[in-house]
Amino acid sequence: MSGIRMSKYKHVFGKPLKREECYDSMRITKSSWDSCFCSVNPKFFAVVTEAAGGGRVPANAPLVSGHTAAVLDIQWCPHNDNLIASASEDCTAKVWDIPENGLTENLSEPVANLVGHQRRVGLVVWHPTAEHVLLTSGRPNSAI
Repeated sequence: MSGIRMSKYKHVFGKPLKREECYDSMRITKSSWDSCFCSVNPKFFAVVTEAAGGGRVPANAPLVSGHTAAVLDIQWCPHNDNLIASASEDCTAKVWDIPENGLTENLSEPVANLVGHQRRVGLVVWHPTAEHVLLTSGRPNSAI
């Protein structure tokens, strides 16, 4: 009997996307916080980009913009695929409601603006089982 196991996935093959279905050379955030620069759910994906823009993102791509400083973390709600939370150096966390069919224009008004931190908010985490419960964490060692 051989000591080498056969892979269960030997007949699984990937198919590369066409170039027009890809986003190339996006300028993602360079923030030094240890958090996510992108977040994905079954309906949407979100990427924190540099404010200067660039890369192969269409010029007319709608953006979510409401923070006055760099965004440090984003996370989709596990209970509602249309809600995303963002944390920023502007001492706030914001909750955004993305329309059912995606963005068709820029979104600048959050559904909730969470204040209370004295310094930057570096982390947002949705509760995995309880709806509408969001943890934010920032410096110095504060959680709200």
